[in-house]
Amino acid sequence: MTPSADIAAPETPTGRAPQGDRPALAAWHAGWAVAAALLALGGRWLGGIEGPVFYGVLAMIVPGVTGLSLLQRDGPRERMTLVGLWGLATMVAAGLTGGLTGPLAGFVFLPLTAGLAMGGVRPVQAGALGVGAAALTGLFSAWLAGPPPSVLALAEISAVLTAGAAALAVRLSWRDRERRLVTAESEAAKVGWLLAAQPGLTLVLERSGRVVAAYGAPPPALPVDPLFEHGLVAAVHAPDRPRLLAAIERALQGLDASATFAPRVALDRRVQLVLRRLDGPDRLSPRLIAQAFDGTSQYAHELGLETARVEAEAREAGKSRFLANMSHELRTPLNAVLGFSDIMRQRLFGPMPDRYAAYVDNIHEAGGHLLELINDVLDVSKIEAERYVLTVERFDARELVSAAIALVRVTAEEKGVFLTGVLPDEPVEVSADKRAVKQIALNLLSNGVKFTPAGGTVTVTVEAIGPYLEIVVADTGVGIAPEDAQRLGRPFEQAGAIEQRQQGTGLGLSLVRAFAELHGGRMSIESTLGEGTAVTVRLPVAQAARTAPEGGAEIIPMPVAGGA
Repeated sequence: MTPSADIAAPETPTGRAPQGDRPALAAWHAGWAVAAALLALGGRWLGGIEGPVFYGVLAMIVPGVTGLSLLQRDGPRERMTLVGLWGLATMVAAGLTGGLTGPLAGFVFLPLTAGLAMGGVRPVQAGALGVGAAALTGLFSAWLAGPPPSVLALAEISAVLTAGAAALAVRLSWRDRERRLVTAESEAAKVGWLLAAQPGLTLVLERSGRVVAAYGAPPPALPVDPLFEHGLVAAVHAPDRPRLLAAIERALQGLDASATFAPRVALDRRVQLVLRRLDGPDRLSPRLIAQAFDGTSQYAHELGLETARVEAEAREAGKSRFLANMSHELRTPLNAVLGFSDIMRQRLFGPMPDRYAAYVDNIHEAGGHLLELINDVLDVSKIEAERYVLTVERFDARELVSAAIALVRVTAEEKGVFLTGVLPDEPVEVSADKRAVKQIALNLLSNGVKFTPAGGTVTVTVEAIGPYLEIVVADTGVGIAPEDAQRLGRPFEQAGAIEQRQQGTGLGLSLVRAFAELHGGRMSIESTLGEGTAVTVRLPVAQAARTAPEGGAEIIPMPVAGGA
């Protein structure tokens, strides 16, 4: 441990000096009680003390006897009470004997003597007040009753007793001061030993970085002696010094501050430093207290995590590029399969057996499903690889939604689902990626039809609300459980029973969410299991709000499927 010379010793755990002078203080009170009692009895027996003077001497015995209670209980409150009792007894004696003009004039100063014996500033101040009160009481008594009768040598005897008591009180006060100094040194030694035994290094710094004191075990490659000679900043690797200086400035402002740096003598190691402002008596030049720990292992761990994160991002980007490339390569021959199978379905080159015709229909249906999946995977890969670029153009959103309704209409009719569009009567001018908006509407409608049983309804609503284009697709299908709704919107996440999951891949809603976020919008899902689902997409792409006619905007339903 290397403490500074101007660091004050700590106080005791209780905040005051231990009361180790109780026996001596009780003996001082007992000695005074015996001396006062002998004076009263001797003077009575000799015939020189009688009347008010005798009772005044008896009053001075009371605080001496009461002081014996310090052997049972001692503390600041008990000592202040005892000083007050000394003052009260002295006032009684002064009032009976004339105070400073009477035979017991020396007793007037006993409250101050008792305060000295008790030790501390407050008892002495209280004793001084007691002396003043006793003197005033004596003067008032002498003014009312006249000067008291003089008793031979009694004034001298009281003065001698008071002087002796004062001498002993001063001795007790010095002994108490010596005891407190020894106790403070002992406590400081204990605290210093505890600070020296701590696992980290505690530094007391000036605002310039000069080290004032150091306690504890320093981290490797950060020796203490050079810190006192050159300061903390000089021991830090040069590129890390601005970070340390910024942390010092932040701590001086009273904020939490920390810094990690490499020691100049060991660049492969790291030291973690936590700083706080240490406000002392001189508020104009605050100091800092800092704790330094070896942070090499934590730095290596964080470096490993960062390396793993970079590698994971690189693998993810590589996967996305691979999927994008594979999807592109698969789509080219798949288009040929779909084209040739469509030619065979239409029998452009003549008839074919019924069994082959059924095979061709299956090939075309499976190829179409595979093409949709490849397109979705390609879009997801582009978005994850941040390679999807929006082609923004101005158009009427109603046209794209109507086109999406037309594409889904055949499937809806085959399942017996009623498909309804609620579109404004006026154009909804937006500035967005036309393909992305059409894909949003198409995916939501396809999901609605896919998970709605026969006889149910799917309704799409388009509306411009201020700067937002709002597309809402609501169905009366199977609904989504609350715990599943939390997951939907991420790639390949699906909900419902196994037969429902077999109907899709989990890419539709993830593309809707991704396209919405690319436009700065959002997607929200509201669903009740067994009752239906409503998916809302809000995009900040509307060009201008429509002027609503009196009574609100006119919105008309557009039945677009059989039975709707």
